[in-house]
Amino acid sequence: MEPVSTPSTDTAKAEPELDQDVGKKQTGKGKRGSLENPEVYENVPGHVIPILEREFDDFDTEAAGFLRGEQTEEQFIGFRLKQGVYGQRQPDVQMVRVKLPFGGVTPEQMEMFAEVVERYAPLNKGHITTRQNIQIHHVPLADMTEVIRLISDTGLSSREGCGNTVRNVTGDPWAGVCEGEPFDITPYAGAYVRYFVRHPTTQLMPRKVKTAFTATEEDRAITGIHDVGFIPKVREIEGRGEVRGVEIRVGGGTSIMPRVAPTLSEFVELDNGDYLKWTEAALRIFDRQQWLRVNRARARIKVLVDKIGMDAFREMVEQELEGDWVAERDFSIDHMLFVDDEEAGAPAIPDGYGSPNGDASEFERFKQANVAPQRQQGFSTIEVKVTRGDLSPEQFRGLASIMRDFSGGYARSTVQQNMVLRWVRSESLYDAWQRLVELGLGDAGADEITDVVSCPGTDSCKLGITSSMGLNRVVQERIEEMQISDPLTKRVHIKMSGCPNGCSQHHIANIGFYGASIKVGDHTIPAYIAHLGGNYEGGEVVYGHRLKARLPAKRVPDAVERWLRHYEDNRNEGEEFNAFVERVGTEPFEELISELRLPVEFNAENLMHFIDWSRTETYKVERGEGECAV
Repeated sequence: MEPVSTPSTDTAKAEPELDQDVGKKQTGKGKRGSLENPEVYENVPGHVIPILEREFDDFDTEAAGFLRGEQTEEQFIGFRLKQGVYGQRQPDVQMVRVKLPFGGVTPEQMEMFAEVVERYAPLNKGHITTRQNIQIHHVPLADMTEVIRLISDTGLSSREGCGNTVRNVTGDPWAGVCEGEPFDITPYAGAYVRYFVRHPTTQLMPRKVKTAFTATEEDRAITGIHDVGFIPKVREIEGRGEVRGVEIRVGGGTSIMPRVAPTLSEFVELDNGDYLKWTEAALRIFDRQQWLRVNRARARIKVLVDKIGMDAFREMVEQELEGDWVAERDFSIDHMLFVDDEEAGAPAIPDGYGSPNGDASEFERFKQANVAPQRQQGFSTIEVKVTRGDLSPEQFRGLASIMRDFSGGYARSTVQQNMVLRWVRSESLYDAWQRLVELGLGDAGADEITDVVSCPGTDSCKLGITSSMGLNRVVQERIEEMQISDPLTKRVHIKMSGCPNGCSQHHIANIGFYGASIKVGDHTIPAYIAHLGGNYEGGEVVYGHRLKARLPAKRVPDAVERWLRHYEDNRNEGEEFNAFVERVGTEPFEELISELRLPVEFNAENLMHFIDWSRTETYKVERGEGECAV
């Protein structure tokens, strides 16, 4: 058994020197809290991470040196990843991953994405990820410095969007406006981002760390699948009244070893910075585990927690909190809180507004599926359904205009690859919908069965085995052809990943798939392995049952239709999909697709099975070396 490094026994890694005054009080004024004074934070929506001009100069210098052949890809890759620039399976182009902390984005930033996509992205689209980032693909490395400068000019950053760092910090897009929240967690999520970006402890950990802040017990941020998760709590403390805090969860994750994050502490205070202190203690312990670095594919913090158990890990954290390093930090967070009065910028009641006429039924369907009232009277949120998470330049600009006109100029992305418009006057819902329709973004059914989620797969990812985006398209088309009207069936969630790593979060879908292959003589068929009965709603994370069957990719839509019809025809009154799966078991689902699993002979009649969705050439597995663990 590999040794677990403890605070008292580990001497392999020296205490890092603090950089950028991490954890120390910062005062003064500066533009965007960045170029003129990087230690100052400005509380403007979409401006969370301080921007450092020297990082662009460094990237320009390093990239130019690499392109001149002065350093190898292996030497350059670590630097590139830390700036959020990720390699693709296609040669000579890169992907930039722009962090949207808790999903926040402004109209100016949406217009910047439109410009970057038009100028530098051949596929003419930007992509919303399941971690609320915006990714732009196929950018030549020679252009990347200009791209990240354009991004930073609007206050966004790709810093630590990749690499073994604290990745984008996700959050509930309805935080601050939803019923049931004890308080708005957003300011504290912002402080967490600002504390850990560029933090010396988190620059080269054994693996990446993904963090989520949710707003309510419903846990729309899905803290259970994250390395670190926070759930807001209020506790009555004698002499102090109601005190804000969080439940901290550590050690969740999907991929090849799915685990639900157990609770590290039921209540840790927020306003005194204890939640930052506890998190840093946990990450310091994780960072010292040299045995994890031997196999980067299994080097997540969940492996450590799973190996020693949460009780032992908690003891290590409590011991770590007694270390000398604590006195060297200033955990006061007032200067780091992301405090923004959204309501002050919300639109006034319009002088006039439209109402449905011949499209009344469509609008009502849209309102039922995509609109939710805010806890602030007179306002609503609109969840914009973004098919496959892809937005064109025209849609970026159109959404920016809608944000200015109807939402007070602020929106948030979602883990379902959609956008949420907040602070929309209830009187303006129809007018906002009409504008969305003009952009091709007015479809009802956000986060319903037709809102299929997928990762980019072989469109760009080195680890991709199959075209998950191509499968997404045909599965959505098949479901739309089925014209599902049953309310319970509409609530089924379908997700697919192009490999087992699970960037689409297929493990927790009601019906999930991940990419695989089937060998047929000298040829190979693109295929998928299914999961049934996963869940991420209502505050409970459940990993689905993995079926034994490998399905040829071209037969997956048929399997989905059979399973859905089987559910509708045989369920009990009011029985939801997952309850049905648990009652009848997975065997009937496997039997329904038994002939779909049959081997396919390579001949002219069956050639389509040997060509992946959205492809024209015969399929073969081309899996490169991924950079997630570099």
